[in-house]
Amino acid sequence: MDGSLGHFPVDIVIFALIAAFLALRLRSVLGKKVGFQIAPMPPPAQQAPAGPVIDGKAEPTPATRLDIPGPNTRVGAVLGQVAQKEAGFVPQQFMTGVEGAFRQVVEAYATGNRNVLKERLTPDAYTTFESALTAREQAEETQKSEIRGIDSLAIEDVRLNDGPAGTAASIDVRIVSDQISLVADKDGKPVTGTDAVTEFSDLWTFEKLLGVAGSSWRLAAARSA
Repeated sequence: MDGSLGHFPVDIVIFALIAAFLALRLRSVLGKKVGFQIAPMPPPAQQAPAGPVIDGKAEPTPATRLDIPGPNTRVGAVLGQVAQKEAGFVPQQFMTGVEGAFRQVVEAYATGNRNVLKERLTPDAYTTFESALTAREQAEETQKSEIRGIDSLAIEDVRLNDGPAGTAASIDVRIVSDQISLVADKDGKPVTGTDAVTEFSDLWTFEKLLGVAGSSWRLAAARSA
C-alpha cells in the first residue's frame, strides 16, 4: 500500500461533509422554538364569540328572557284592553322600554342624576327617590351600581283605573338582574351591599294615561320581590 488514495472519490466525500454540516446548521436555526412566537390566527369559525369576559373567557351576551301572559289569561286579556285604548301598544315593545328604563333609573339613582329620575318617574315616586338621595348625600355616602345583565322580564299584573283625566294603566313587571350594588361611606368603607355580582329580583310598576297625547310610561313604584 503506497499511502495514496488511488481512485477513492475524495471530492464526493468533501461535498457530502459540507452538505451534512449545512443541514445541521439549518436544523439548529429553524428546528427550534425560542422565546416569544406569534401563533397562527384561527379561522373565523373557530374564533371566540363576542361578549363579556368572565374568568378570562369571552362569553356571548345572553338575550333577556321575556314572559308575556297570553291572551287566554286574565292578565293577557287586560293587556288586550290596554292595546285597544292605547294606539300602537305592543307588549314586546313595552318590555324593551322597561329594560331601557331600568338601566337608566338604576344608573341615575347611583350617580344622583335627578333630571333623569324626574323624566322617568311619576311625581310621587320621584319624591321618594329624591328623599333617599338627599339622605345619602347628607351622610356623605356613595352608591356603586353596575348592571351586569338582565336575565328576565315578566309581566305579573295589569290594572285599569278610570278617573277624571281618563283611563290609567298600571303594569307590574318582575325584573331579575345580575348587579354589583354597594353603598360606601365617606372613607370608602362598605355600608351595605357587596362588590360581588349578586342576583336581584325587583317588582317595578309602570303607569300611563292611555290615549292621552304627551303621556308616557313612568315608574310609579319599585320594591324587592
